[in-house]
Formats: sequence, structure tokens, C-alpha cells
Amino acid sequence: HVQLVESGGGSVEAGESLRVSCAPSKEWSNPFCMVWFRQATGKEREAVAAIYTGAGETYYSDSVKGRFTIGAELFSDTVYLQMSSLKPEDTAMYYCAAGFGGCGLHWWGRKYDYWGQGTQVTVS
Repeated sequence: HVQLVESGGGSVEAGESLRVSCAPSKEWSNPFCMVWFRQATGKEREAVAAIYTGAGETYYSDSVKGRFTIGAELFSDTVYLQMSSLKPEDTAMYYCAAGFGGCGLHWWGRKYDYWGQGTQVTVS
């Protein structure tokens, strides 16, 4: 049973940077779409960034565009989310999710078969 393992996260001050990463517990042989969601207390879950590892296509929500960068590490299934110019409103639990195939135009709403346990990001 494959699980997504997240790392990174933590507490930073506004304006600082932070990186979270996510990787499947077993190596995947096919390209996949991985998305980062976040959910703040009392708010709905929001998809913030996605990447299709097959072609390197990336997608961002308007709320993080220009500040966050999603990427895939070379020779690895690990996907990272580099967060810069962090704001207090970025405070949330961040989850990664993945599914095989492309992300598609509606990447924020497609079905993802694999989910991480979540990692907390706090910006003060």
C-alpha cells in the first residue's frame, strides 16, 4: 500500500521562506500529477499548486502565484513546494495528493488516489 510521505513545514515569520516535500513510499514507474492542498482552521480546503511529472507542467492558484514554486527533484519521485514571501494567511495544514496521468485543466478538482498525512505551516 503506497503512502505519500511529507516533510518540511514549521513556523516562520512573515516574509520568510519554507519548503515542504512529498514522496511516495515506493518508487513509481509512471508519471503522475501531484498537488498541494492546504486547509486553514475553519476554512475550506484549497488547491494551491500542482505538477505533472511527465512533462513538467505546473499549475498555481491565484493566491500563491509568483510566491510559491512547485517542482520535482531530479531522478526522484519527490515533489517540493518552495514557499516564499510567506504571509500569515498562508498558515494552514498542507497536504500533498497524487494520481497517475496528467493534471488537466481542472487540476484542483480531479480525483487523487494517494494522500499525505499533512504538515503544518504557521506564519506569524
